[in-house]
Amino acid sequence: MKIRYKQGPSGPAAVAKIYGPEEHSIDPALIDSDAVSVVSRLFDRGYEAYIVGGAIRDILLGIVPKDFDIATSASPRQVHRIFHNSRIIGRRFKIVHVAFGRKIIEVSTFRSIKDHEEGNDNNFGTIEEDSSRRDFSINSLYYNPLDNTVLDFNNAMEDFKYHRITSLIPLDRTFSEDPVRMLRAVKYNVTTGFRFRFGIAYAIKKNALLLQNVSSSRLTEELNKILASGYSAPIMKNLNKYRLLVFLLPCYSMYIKRPEMLESLRELDEKVLKSKYNPDLPEVPKHEQYLALCRPVLNLDPDLTNPSEIRLDLLRQIKVLISPNTPPNYELEGAVKTFMKENNIKLPQPPRKKPVKKQHPVRPSRVPRS
Repeated sequence: MKIRYKQGPSGPAAVAKIYGPEEHSIDPALIDSDAVSVVSRLFDRGYEAYIVGGAIRDILLGIVPKDFDIATSASPRQVHRIFHNSRIIGRRFKIVHVAFGRKIIEVSTFRSIKDHEEGNDNNFGTIEEDSSRRDFSINSLYYNPLDNTVLDFNNAMEDFKYHRITSLIPLDRTFSEDPVRMLRAVKYNVTTGFRFRFGIAYAIKKNALLLQNVSSSRLTEELNKILASGYSAPIMKNLNKYRLLVFLLPCYSMYIKRPEMLESLRELDEKVLKSKYNPDLPEVPKHEQYLALCRPVLNLDPDLTNPSEIRLDLLRQIKVLISPNTPPNYELEGAVKTFMKENNIKLPQPPRKKPVKKQHPVRPSRVPRS
């Protein structure tokens, strides 16, 4: 292991541990070739660039990652100039999406501590500052695919070794800054099997109420990740334990103690994990995930016989169950159609469009010349 130093006021100071190929378990073959290409081009232009976050966490846990994020010293505009197949997105914190067909590589600039404290996330900093602003240690490793080394600024490799989840931001601040971190903490606790450190569990219960101020779009994003994780049943159970489920799914939380609720999610998890580890199997579609969440408590009204009315009633029930989350309507429509097929209910036929009669333009009559 090597040490990375930085010049400080009183001389060089150690800021990170550098782990070589013989000291970590990252297989370069698992790194997306397009992500490596992005890192390589940024280094060629004189910028630092590393693969960060969930992809490195997953590889160290023996999971094949789907998405690859990159952190760099280049500003969003500089990244955009280098990659013509890119676009800058975001307002609160601008990032760059580099497109390779349907695949997106997300590139973000190192964030600054000072500017974050002043409420401005679009001024940038150093890699040391960026590492201190990661939520949990297991998400704070920086991997250089060009020399197969890992930079560790927060003793994250020790947390992997001892199966710990450590908050990098003080607990009196981290969840008030971003309440969604509580959902992620519980998700990581379940999916990694790592234990919480330093009062995280207490801080989650103490700050749970803050989730009611989170936008429906962010809650929906987290719900989608939970349903697609392959661990939705234990995550939902633990979210209820930490008093978070009532804010993520208020109506659904009233039914969570019914055995059939978790059983339905376990069946979903089995399908999701099979598809993850078998490339020949298709991914479980979103509408099936939402149906697995809601199926045990969907009720067919015996007074309704018209398929269109049944469809609308089921759609209403699902929307109530998953409120305040707002997934696309077509996903929920897909869940309804699947449920109706399962119960041998004829699907309503879409209304026929009346053929539009072609109107020939009326030619103006010729006015005789005087």
